[in-house]
Amino acid sequence: MDIPRKVSIRQRYLRRGIYSLVGLTVLGGITFGLSRLKPAAPTADRSLVVIDTVKRGPLVRQERGLGTLVPEDIRWIAAAHDGRVERILVLPGKEVKANTVLLELSNPDMELEAFRTEWQLKSAEAAYTDLRVRLESQRLDQQAATARVQADYNQAKLKAERNELLTKDGLFPEVDLRLSKLAADELANRYSIEQKRLDISAESIQAQLAMQKTQVEELRALYQLKRNQVDALHVRAGFDGVLQVVSVQVGQRVAPGTNLARVADPKRLKAEVKIAETRAKDIQIGQLADIDTRNGHINGRVVRMDPAVQNGTVTVDVALEGELPKGARTDLSVDGTIELEHLDNVIQVGRPVFAQEQGTITLFQLTENGTHALRVPVKLGKNSVTAIEILDGLKPGDQVILSDMSAWDGYDRIRLQ
Repeated sequence: MDIPRKVSIRQRYLRRGIYSLVGLTVLGGITFGLSRLKPAAPTADRSLVVIDTVKRGPLVRQERGLGTLVPEDIRWIAAAHDGRVERILVLPGKEVKANTVLLELSNPDMELEAFRTEWQLKSAEAAYTDLRVRLESQRLDQQAATARVQADYNQAKLKAERNELLTKDGLFPEVDLRLSKLAADELANRYSIEQKRLDISAESIQAQLAMQKTQVEELRALYQLKRNQVDALHVRAGFDGVLQVVSVQVGQRVAPGTNLARVADPKRLKAEVKIAETRAKDIQIGQLADIDTRNGHINGRVVRMDPAVQNGTVTVDVALEGELPKGARTDLSVDGTIELEHLDNVIQVGRPVFAQEQGTITLFQLTENGTHALRVPVKLGKNSVTAIEILDGLKPGDQVILSDMSAWDGYDRIRLQ
């Protein structure tokens, strides 16, 4: 038969104290252990991040920008004179020839001035004709007078020769012979004088006609100028192409130099590509380019760079080589990719978000099992449109996250699921 033992009150309190001390010790140990644990890694959805593998190989450095197709040959047609728009004969989009009249202007003062100049020219031409007739008549009179003197001289000369023969035979007085010779000599002098007057009259006629003709030519040139000014009121295209813009309306008053219309050659286009000012430093004349028109690609070459920056971009002109894709037309939006250089045997990866050339950033590198990613510093080299050179921090075969991970800036380790 069992006999129950009697436990004293002291032993009972002592046992409780021991249990309490053991409990507190265990609780402290658990608390200390939990404090030593790292916080749980945040979770990122694998399907929402972009992961790329570091590799070694050639890298084609490129720069990309948006742009438009523009004609190489563009001509703004300006008003040569003041006028009022009377008619617009051709609308934008129509093909035109060099002599196609696009619109008509009117200027009554200019037309009146041309009319007055025309009548002044006709009056001067009539005066020239009248002067020529009068001078020709005077020359004929001088020729007649010279002919008469010549006839008198010949007659007097014959008489003197006859009298000389008769005097030798004693049939004519010596005194009368001298008189006949004197008369012949006088007529010879008169004939010489008349001959010189005839020559001088010819030179005088030429001089007077030349002076009058100069006035006629001056008025003719002035009239032609006035006619050209009136004809310029019929505004022509100037070369073969397509009318793009008519910048005036019927009834509008235009001043000299006002742009009236724009004509361009749609068969000769170039691309104007906008490159960010921070990325335009490596672009050079002659570099190859690829222009994407959304309906096809066409090769090109850089031919010009705008020396000024506008709205944070630099305009690069690309001359197109080869046949244009279907649908290529003026002001078509395009994507331009310019090849900067070729790098051989470099470590590279897809271009991360916010990555800058020759900079240092941190990327999340995947662990071997791919369940977690650790933040590592990476030194970058030269960049391209879709890839960037790795100088330090990664090796071929490493996998990194390229997406924007700013939401995990406070963490060095994340879990992927």
